[in-house]
Amino acid sequence: MVPKFAQLFVSTLLLLTPLLSIADGRDIGVCYGLNGDNLPPPNEVINLYKRCQIDNIRIYQPYPEVLEALRGSGISVTIGPRNEDIASFATSQDAANDWVNTNIVPYADDIVFRWITIGNEVIPGPLGSNVPAAMNNIRNALDSAGITLAKVTTVLPGTALAASYPPSAGAFGSDITETMTGIAAILAQEDTPLLINVYPYFAYASDPSHISAQYAMFTSTAPVVIDGSFQYFNLFDAMVDAFNAALEKINFGNVKVAVAETGWSTVGNEPYTSVANAQTYNRNLLNHVTQNGTPRRPDYIMPTFFFEMFNEDLKGNVVEQNFGFFYPSMQPVYPFW
Repeated sequence: MVPKFAQLFVSTLLLLTPLLSIADGRDIGVCYGLNGDNLPPPNEVINLYKRCQIDNIRIYQPYPEVLEALRGSGISVTIGPRNEDIASFATSQDAANDWVNTNIVPYADDIVFRWITIGNEVIPGPLGSNVPAAMNNIRNALDSAGITLAKVTTVLPGTALAASYPPSAGAFGSDITETMTGIAAILAQEDTPLLINVYPYFAYASDPSHISAQYAMFTSTAPVVIDGSFQYFNLFDAMVDAFNAALEKINFGNVKVAVAETGWSTVGNEPYTSVANAQTYNRNLLNHVTQNGTPRRPDYIMPTFFFEMFNEDLKGNVVEQNFGFFYPSMQPVYPFW
Protein backbone atom coordinates (compact mmCIF):
# COMPACT_ATOMS: atom_id res chain seq x y z
CA MET A 1 0.00 0.00 0.00
CA VAL A 2 1.54 3.33 -1.09
CA PRO A 3 1.18 6.12 1.51
CA LYS A 4 -1.06 8.99 0.42
CA PHE A 5 1.74 11.55 0.67
CA ALA A 6 3.82 9.43 -1.74
CA GLN A 7 0.91 9.20 -4.17
CA LEU A 8 0.54 12.98 -4.01
CA PHE A 9 4.28 13.46 -4.63
CA VAL A 10 4.22 11.20 -7.70
CA SER A 11 1.09 12.91 -9.05
CA THR A 12 2.76 16.31 -8.61
CA LEU A 13 5.84 15.14 -10.51
CA LEU A 14 3.65 13.84 -13.34
CA LEU A 15 1.95 17.20 -13.62
CA LEU A 16 5.20 19.14 -13.51
CA THR A 17 7.18 17.09 -16.03
CA PRO A 18 5.64 18.51 -19.23
CA LEU A 19 5.52 21.99 -17.73
CA LEU A 20 9.25 21.84 -17.08
CA SER A 21 9.88 20.98 -20.71
CA ILE A 22 7.73 23.95 -21.72
CA ALA A 23 9.60 26.26 -19.38
CA ASP A 24 12.99 25.38 -20.86
CA GLY A 25 11.84 26.56 -24.29
CA ARG A 26 11.55 23.11 -25.90
CA ASP A 27 7.83 22.51 -26.36
CA ILE A 28 8.11 19.69 -28.88
CA GLY A 29 6.04 16.60 -29.49
CA VAL A 30 5.61 13.82 -32.03
CA CYS A 31 2.35 12.44 -33.43
CA TYR A 32 1.68 8.73 -32.94
CA GLY A 33 -0.61 7.26 -35.58
CA LEU A 34 -1.70 3.64 -35.76
CA ASN A 35 -2.50 3.26 -39.47
CA GLY A 36 -0.18 0.29 -39.87
CA ASP A 37 -0.44 -3.48 -39.59
CA ASN A 38 3.12 -4.00 -38.38
CA LEU A 39 3.60 -1.40 -35.66
CA PRO A 40 5.25 -2.24 -32.32
CA PRO A 41 3.18 -2.66 -29.14
CA PRO A 42 2.18 0.62 -27.44
CA ASN A 43 4.27 -0.03 -24.32
CA GLU A 44 7.38 -0.32 -26.49
CA VAL A 45 6.39 2.83 -28.35
CA ILE A 46 6.02 4.85 -25.15
CA ASN A 47 9.39 3.58 -23.94
CA LEU A 48 10.85 4.79 -27.25
CA TYR A 49 9.34 8.25 -26.67
CA LYS A 50 10.97 8.30 -23.24
CA ARG A 51 14.35 7.17 -24.56
CA CYS A 52 14.18 9.91 -27.18
CA GLN A 53 13.19 12.45 -24.48
CA ILE A 54 10.03 13.39 -26.36
CA ASP A 55 7.79 14.98 -23.73
CA ASN A 56 4.58 15.46 -25.74
CA ILE A 57 2.52 12.99 -27.76
CA ARG A 58 -0.49 13.47 -30.00
CA ILE A 59 -2.86 10.57 -30.62
CA TYR A 60 -5.84 10.71 -32.92
CA GLN A 61 -8.42 8.83 -30.88
CA PRO A 62 -8.55 7.26 -27.42
CA TYR A 63 -6.98 3.86 -28.01
CA PRO A 64 -7.22 2.12 -24.59
CA GLU A 65 -4.00 0.17 -25.11
CA VAL A 66 -2.09 3.40 -25.80
CA LEU A 67 -3.61 5.18 -22.83
CA GLU A 68 -2.71 2.24 -20.57
CA ALA A 69 0.88 2.43 -21.82
CA LEU A 70 0.96 6.16 -21.10
CA ARG A 71 0.04 5.78 -17.43
CA GLY A 72 2.78 7.19 -15.24
CA SER A 73 5.00 8.05 -18.22
CA GLY A 74 5.09 11.79 -17.54
CA ILE A 75 4.43 12.40 -21.24
CA SER A 76 1.91 15.16 -21.92
CA VAL A 77 -0.98 13.91 -24.07
CA THR A 78 -2.98 15.65 -26.78
CA ILE A 79 -5.94 13.51 -27.81
CA GLY A 80 -9.21 13.83 -29.66
CA PRO A 81 -12.39 11.92 -30.42
CA ARG A 82 -13.13 10.52 -33.85
CA ASN A 83 -14.41 13.17 -36.24
CA GLU A 84 -17.65 11.25 -36.72
CA ASP A 85 -18.50 11.66 -33.01
CA ILE A 86 -18.40 15.47 -33.02
CA ALA A 87 -21.98 16.04 -34.12
CA SER A 88 -23.32 14.03 -31.18
CA PHE A 89 -21.22 16.07 -28.74
CA ALA A 90 -22.58 19.28 -30.23
CA THR A 91 -26.20 18.25 -29.69
CA SER A 92 -25.94 16.25 -26.47
CA GLN A 93 -24.20 17.13 -23.22
CA ASP A 94 -24.78 13.52 -22.16
CA ALA A 95 -22.80 12.26 -25.15
CA ALA A 96 -19.95 14.62 -24.28
CA ASN A 97 -20.07 13.50 -20.66
CA ASP A 98 -19.98 9.84 -21.69
CA TRP A 99 -16.91 10.38 -23.87
CA VAL A 100 -15.00 12.20 -21.14
CA ASN A 101 -16.05 9.69 -18.46
CA THR A 102 -15.00 6.76 -20.66
CA ASN A 103 -11.80 8.07 -22.22
CA ILE A 104 -10.34 10.72 -19.92
CA VAL A 105 -11.54 10.25 -16.33
CA PRO A 106 -10.24 6.67 -15.85
CA TYR A 107 -6.71 7.80 -16.77
CA ALA A 108 -6.64 11.31 -15.34
CA ASP A 109 -4.78 10.41 -12.14
CA ASP A 110 -1.90 8.89 -14.12
CA ILE A 111 -1.78 10.87 -17.38
CA VAL A 112 -1.35 14.58 -18.03
CA PHE A 113 -3.93 15.50 -20.67
CA ARG A 114 -3.00 18.80 -22.27
CA TRP A 115 -5.28 19.45 -25.22
CA ILE A 116 -8.49 17.74 -26.33
CA THR A 117 -8.79 18.26 -30.08
CA ILE A 118 -12.42 18.49 -31.16
CA GLY A 119 -12.10 17.82 -34.86
CA ASN A 120 -9.06 16.99 -36.95
CA GLU A 121 -9.27 18.99 -40.18
CA VAL A 122 -13.08 19.08 -40.24
CA ILE A 123 -13.10 22.81 -41.06
CA PRO A 124 -14.01 23.56 -43.79
CA GLY A 125 -16.51 20.75 -44.25
CA PRO A 126 -19.98 19.53 -43.29
CA LEU A 127 -18.98 18.68 -39.70
CA GLY A 128 -17.29 22.01 -39.07
CA SER A 129 -20.28 23.96 -37.82
CA ASN A 130 -20.61 21.46 -34.94
CA VAL A 131 -17.19 22.23 -33.51
CA PRO A 132 -17.93 25.25 -31.26
CA ALA A 133 -20.88 23.56 -29.51
CA ALA A 134 -18.95 20.29 -29.22
CA MET A 135 -16.00 22.15 -27.69
CA ASN A 136 -18.29 23.78 -25.16
CA ASN A 137 -19.94 20.51 -24.18
CA ILE A 138 -16.64 18.64 -23.84
CA ARG A 139 -15.33 21.55 -21.77
CA ASN A 140 -18.40 21.32 -19.53
CA ALA A 141 -17.82 17.59 -19.14
CA LEU A 142 -14.17 18.12 -18.19
CA ASP A 143 -15.17 20.77 -15.66
CA SER A 144 -17.81 18.49 -14.14
CA ALA A 145 -15.20 15.75 -13.79
CA GLY A 146 -12.77 18.13 -12.09
CA ILE A 147 -10.23 17.92 -14.92
CA THR A 148 -9.01 21.49 -15.11
CA LEU A 149 -5.64 21.24 -16.87
CA ALA A 150 -6.93 19.74 -20.13
CA LYS A 151 -8.15 22.37 -22.59
CA VAL A 152 -10.34 22.01 -25.67
CA THR A 153 -9.26 23.16 -29.12
CA THR A 154 -9.50 22.03 -32.75
CA VAL A 155 -7.08 21.29 -35.59
CA LEU A 156 -7.26 23.14 -38.91
CA PRO A 157 -5.72 22.37 -42.31
CA GLY A 158 -4.26 25.05 -44.55
CA THR A 159 -7.46 24.93 -46.63
CA ALA A 160 -9.28 26.75 -43.81
CA LEU A 161 -7.70 29.91 -45.24
CA ALA A 162 -9.32 31.50 -48.26
CA ALA A 163 -6.20 33.63 -48.71
CA SER A 164 -2.66 33.09 -47.44
CA TYR A 165 -0.30 35.11 -49.67
CA PRO A 166 1.22 37.35 -48.66
CA PRO A 167 0.88 36.25 -45.02
CA SER A 168 -0.75 39.53 -44.01
CA ALA A 169 -3.61 38.71 -46.41
CA GLY A 170 -4.40 35.55 -44.44
CA ALA A 171 -8.16 35.20 -43.98
CA PHE A 172 -10.64 32.47 -43.18
CA GLY A 173 -13.17 31.63 -45.86
CA SER A 174 -16.47 33.50 -45.60
CA ASP A 175 -18.26 30.16 -45.23
CA ILE A 176 -16.42 29.41 -41.96
CA THR A 177 -15.97 32.88 -40.46
CA GLU A 178 -18.89 32.47 -38.06
CA THR A 179 -17.66 29.05 -36.94
CA MET A 180 -14.09 30.30 -36.49
CA THR A 181 -15.29 33.30 -34.49
CA GLY A 182 -17.13 30.95 -32.12
CA ILE A 183 -14.07 28.73 -31.76
CA ALA A 184 -11.73 31.67 -31.22
CA ALA A 185 -13.99 33.05 -28.48
CA ILE A 186 -13.69 29.76 -26.56
CA LEU A 187 -9.92 29.64 -27.07
CA ALA A 188 -9.54 33.23 -25.88
CA GLN A 189 -11.51 32.48 -22.69
CA GLU A 190 -9.29 29.49 -21.93
CA ASP A 191 -5.99 31.01 -23.16
CA THR A 192 -5.63 27.95 -25.40
CA PRO A 193 -4.03 27.92 -28.87
CA LEU A 194 -5.68 27.10 -32.15
CA LEU A 195 -3.93 24.03 -33.58
CA ILE A 196 -2.92 24.04 -37.24
CA ASN A 197 -1.34 21.54 -39.62
CA VAL A 198 1.55 23.12 -41.53
CA TYR A 199 3.18 21.32 -44.46
CA PRO A 200 5.71 23.27 -46.53
CA TYR A 201 6.53 19.95 -48.23
CA PHE A 202 3.18 19.79 -50.04
CA ALA A 203 3.36 23.45 -51.13
CA TYR A 204 6.89 23.00 -52.45
CA ALA A 205 6.25 19.66 -54.18
CA SER A 206 3.13 21.01 -55.90
CA ASP A 207 4.76 24.23 -57.16
CA PRO A 208 8.57 23.92 -57.28
CA SER A 209 8.83 26.50 -60.07
CA HIS A 210 7.63 29.20 -57.66
CA ILE A 211 8.70 27.79 -54.27
CA SER A 212 12.37 27.03 -53.80
CA ALA A 213 13.79 24.14 -51.80
CA GLN A 214 15.72 26.69 -49.74
CA TYR A 215 12.55 28.55 -48.79
CA ALA A 216 10.76 25.28 -47.95
CA MET A 217 13.61 23.79 -45.88
CA PHE A 218 14.85 26.78 -43.86
CA THR A 219 18.11 27.16 -45.79
CA SER A 220 17.52 30.53 -47.46
CA THR A 221 20.05 33.17 -46.36
CA ALA A 222 18.03 36.11 -47.71
CA PRO A 223 14.37 37.05 -47.28
CA VAL A 224 12.19 35.45 -49.94
CA VAL A 225 8.93 37.26 -49.15
CA ILE A 226 8.81 40.83 -47.87
CA ASP A 227 5.37 41.61 -46.50
CA GLY A 228 5.30 45.19 -45.24
CA SER A 229 7.64 45.28 -42.26
CA PHE A 230 7.87 41.47 -42.07
CA GLN A 231 10.60 39.49 -43.81
CA TYR A 232 10.15 35.78 -44.46
CA PHE A 233 13.16 33.51 -44.87
CA ASN A 234 11.12 30.31 -44.74
CA LEU A 235 7.73 29.07 -45.88
CA PHE A 236 6.81 27.60 -42.49
CA ASP A 237 6.73 31.04 -40.85
CA ALA A 238 4.73 32.46 -43.74
CA MET A 239 2.13 29.70 -43.47
CA VAL A 240 1.81 30.15 -39.69
CA ASP A 241 1.57 33.92 -39.92
CA ALA A 242 -1.23 33.66 -42.47
CA PHE A 243 -3.25 32.03 -39.68
CA ASN A 244 -2.19 34.74 -37.24
CA ALA A 245 -3.39 37.37 -39.71
CA ALA A 246 -6.68 35.51 -40.19
CA LEU A 247 -7.27 35.49 -36.43
CA GLU A 248 -6.58 39.23 -36.33
CA LYS A 249 -9.19 39.80 -39.04
CA ILE A 250 -11.90 38.23 -36.84
CA ASN A 251 -10.69 40.33 -33.88
CA PHE A 252 -8.95 37.48 -32.07
CA GLY A 253 -5.32 38.34 -32.61
CA ASN A 254 -4.79 37.47 -28.94
CA VAL A 255 -5.40 33.77 -29.71
CA LYS A 256 -2.12 31.97 -30.26
CA VAL A 257 -1.51 29.12 -32.66
CA ALA A 258 0.36 25.86 -32.15
CA VAL A 259 1.39 23.32 -34.77
CA ALA A 260 -0.46 19.99 -34.56
CA GLU A 261 1.41 18.40 -37.48
CA THR A 262 4.39 19.21 -39.64
CA GLY A 263 6.91 16.98 -41.33
CA TRP A 264 8.49 15.74 -44.55
CA SER A 265 8.16 12.44 -46.37
CA THR A 266 11.21 10.38 -47.31
CA VAL A 267 9.78 8.29 -50.19
CA GLY A 268 7.26 8.44 -53.00
CA ASN A 269 7.75 11.70 -54.90
CA GLU A 270 11.38 12.05 -55.78
CA PRO A 271 13.30 14.37 -55.92
CA TYR A 272 11.09 16.25 -53.44
CA THR A 273 10.85 13.33 -51.03
CA SER A 274 14.16 12.01 -49.74
CA VAL A 275 15.85 11.12 -46.49
CA ALA A 276 18.17 14.10 -46.92
CA ASN A 277 15.29 16.54 -47.44
CA ALA A 278 13.31 15.16 -44.50
CA GLN A 279 16.30 15.31 -42.21
CA THR A 280 17.15 18.85 -43.33
CA TYR A 281 13.61 20.13 -42.89
CA ASN A 282 12.97 18.51 -39.53
CA ARG A 283 16.37 19.42 -38.08
CA ASN A 284 16.09 23.05 -39.18
CA LEU A 285 12.48 23.21 -37.99
CA LEU A 286 13.47 21.90 -34.56
CA ASN A 287 16.20 24.50 -34.25
CA HIS A 288 13.85 27.23 -35.47
CA VAL A 289 10.77 26.62 -33.33
CA THR A 290 12.74 26.09 -30.12
CA GLN A 291 14.54 29.41 -30.52
CA ASN A 292 12.41 31.74 -32.62
CA GLY A 293 8.89 32.96 -33.11
CA THR A 294 7.48 34.02 -36.47
CA PRO A 295 7.92 37.55 -37.86
CA ARG A 296 4.38 38.38 -36.76
CA ARG A 297 4.80 36.80 -33.30
CA PRO A 298 8.58 37.08 -32.67
CA ASP A 299 8.47 36.52 -28.91
CA TYR A 300 6.20 33.47 -28.91
CA ILE A 301 7.91 30.07 -28.85
CA MET A 302 5.27 27.94 -30.51
CA PRO A 303 4.42 24.40 -29.36
CA THR A 304 5.02 22.07 -32.30
CA PHE A 305 4.22 18.43 -33.05
CA PHE A 306 6.26 16.62 -35.67
CA PHE A 307 4.48 14.18 -37.95
CA GLU A 308 5.20 11.41 -37.18
CA MET A 309 6.76 8.67 -35.06
CA PHE A 310 6.47 5.69 -37.48
CA ASN A 311 6.02 4.97 -41.14
CA GLU A 312 2.46 3.67 -41.49
CA ASP A 313 1.83 1.18 -44.28
CA LEU A 314 -1.97 1.53 -44.31
CA LYS A 315 -1.93 5.23 -45.21
CA GLY A 316 -3.42 6.27 -48.52
CA ASN A 317 -0.30 6.56 -50.72
CA VAL A 318 3.44 6.02 -50.59
CA VAL A 319 4.24 9.64 -49.69
CA GLU A 320 1.82 9.58 -46.75
CA GLN A 321 3.19 6.23 -45.61
CA ASN A 322 6.71 7.59 -45.18
CA PHE A 323 6.68 10.59 -42.85
CA GLY A 324 7.99 8.57 -39.91
CA PHE A 325 11.15 9.08 -37.88
CA PHE A 326 11.19 5.31 -37.30
CA TYR A 327 10.44 2.13 -39.17
CA PRO A 328 7.97 -0.24 -37.46
CA SER A 329 11.05 -2.18 -36.33
CA MET A 330 11.85 0.90 -34.22
CA GLN A 331 15.04 1.45 -36.21
CA PRO A 332 15.47 5.11 -37.18
CA VAL A 333 14.80 6.12 -40.80
CA TYR A 334 17.58 8.68 -40.25
CA PRO A 335 19.45 9.94 -37.18
CA PHE A 336 17.41 12.59 -35.41
CA TRP A 337 16.46 11.94 -31.81
